[in-house]
Amino acid sequence: MRTALVIGTGLIGTSAALALAGRGVRVHLADHDPAQARTAASLGAGTADEPDAPVDLAIVAVPPAYVAATVADAQRRGLARGYLDVASVKGGPRRELTELGADLTHYLGTHPMSGRERSGPLAATADLFEGRPWVLTPTPDTDTEVLNLALELVSLCRAVPVVMDADAHDRAVALVSHTPQLLSSLVAARLADADESAVRLCGQGIRDVTRIAGSDPRMWMDILAANPGPVADILAAVAADLDATVAALRGLQSADEEKRRSGASGVEDVLRRGNAGRDRVPGKHGAAPATYEVVTVLIGDQPGELARLFADAGRSGTNIEDVRIEHATAQQAGLAQLMVEPSAAPALTAALRERGWAIRS
Repeated sequence: MRTALVIGTGLIGTSAALALAGRGVRVHLADHDPAQARTAASLGAGTADEPDAPVDLAIVAVPPAYVAATVADAQRRGLARGYLDVASVKGGPRRELTELGADLTHYLGTHPMSGRERSGPLAATADLFEGRPWVLTPTPDTDTEVLNLALELVSLCRAVPVVMDADAHDRAVALVSHTPQLLSSLVAARLADADESAVRLCGQGIRDVTRIAGSDPRMWMDILAANPGPVADILAAVAADLDATVAALRGLQSADEEKRRSGASGVEDVLRRGNAGRDRVPGKHGAAPATYEVVTVLIGDQPGELARLFADAGRSGTNIEDVRIEHATAQQAGLAQLMVEPSAAPALTAALRERGWAIRS
């Protein structure tokens, strides 16, 4: 791939453009808002000038509702040898393209499974897709050259290609992406009118659950409007679980011993099913999640503290598998939770204590 055209210079489009430009591809940028394309160009994502000849690949990075019309228009204008989109929904745009009479042999629907709570070109990074799954949804009619161009794009963005059926993809993302977004928003919405004394008690658990609730509502309306059926099906199943859990909790309040036992069993069942589901979430390098030992270190809230902690951990010869930071409310301190292999925890703890770090159990 020598040339590419990115249509839509938001977070995903600009990130792809940055990755391609950084690897020697000449990237042209287009957007319904020319100022946004110029912003992306100023970041080094390419040029806002129109290509003077068909490019190798056109990457359509617009909301799902506009994918079909944008791809069909680009094909009519003969802008590229191959066309793909990066929207988060795949079945609908393909059906719309069929209705528009577009050339599906030179089109491929794709979806990089990566994003951020922020949107727009200023939130873009060249490494946004690194190590992340990038779904490709070819059909028997997909031209081999287009599939190869898509695979090259995924490789240049250092993502991991995953081939799926378009409708199976939409059901999958409804489960692992779209429904979690709504559930996070529903939990966060409980905080909007909560008493201030309750909000002040917020800890790491509520921060974890509500992190993605900070996403752009307009962007998510575009996504959910393109995949409402599968999301509604999963939410209906969640609603049934919620109803059963509410009934179980009411049972725990009962004076009747049998109802209390039944309620406890119901609550324990949903917690255990949650454990089983969480165990299936891929861990480091895509493998099954490992059980790590947590070494908790008190750190001050000043520049250089984390760098010093990581440097001291590195000197101990310990590989940190994961890290979390829990912030202390209204205090200039926090707790850094270093996840390590269980066998490495004693040596790391001893080494950090020797260097003056306060370890918390």
